[in-house]
Amino acid sequence: MAMTWIWTGMVVLSLVFGLLTGRLDAVADAAMDGAASAVELSVSMAGVLCLWSGVMEIMNVCGLSAGLARTFRPILRRLMPRASRDEKTLAAISANVSANLLGLGNAATPLGIQAARRMARGCGGVASDELCLLVVLNTASIQLLPATIASVRSASGCETPFDILPAVWLASALSVLVGVTAAKLLAAAGRCRR
Repeated sequence: MAMTWIWTGMVVLSLVFGLLTGRLDAVADAAMDGAASAVELSVSMAGVLCLWSGVMEIMNVCGLSAGLARTFRPILRRLMPRASRDEKTLAAISANVSANLLGLGNAATPLGIQAARRMARGCGGVASDELCLLVVLNTASIQLLPATIASVRSASGCETPFDILPAVWLASALSVLVGVTAAKLLAAAGRCRR
């Protein structure tokens, strides 16, 4: 609801200042140019997202994503021992982490929702420490191939959309390390207060 008020306020202020300065036509032109640019960006991003979704589907069919998910299971068993007792939950978490690793946020979201639903069973409406850790892993995921960011850069005219890889690797690795550490420390502090 707050964003509705913010956007409405910005539009109203633009119109008021356009009227006061006598440049209402410039405001209208800027609105039309912005709308055209948004449609252009959306269409070009849709093509790139379709490409990467297709790549992910090919990886699923040939078993590569399942192999990648299996690689993460030992680490996830240590991070989430209660969730890893259920093989289907662990499979959903592993698939979610591997999709995030490939930078496929749109493909990772349904897997993350499925894992979160399975983990939320029996929690009584209160998120468990492991469910909070899953949210942290989704938010601060390491991305080997940031497909979505590269598609935005490509759609915006960048000739080398993947030249940001070292910075993305470093930033995402640090964010996962800090996020997991903070989640574990807060979970331990919560257990001490009980």
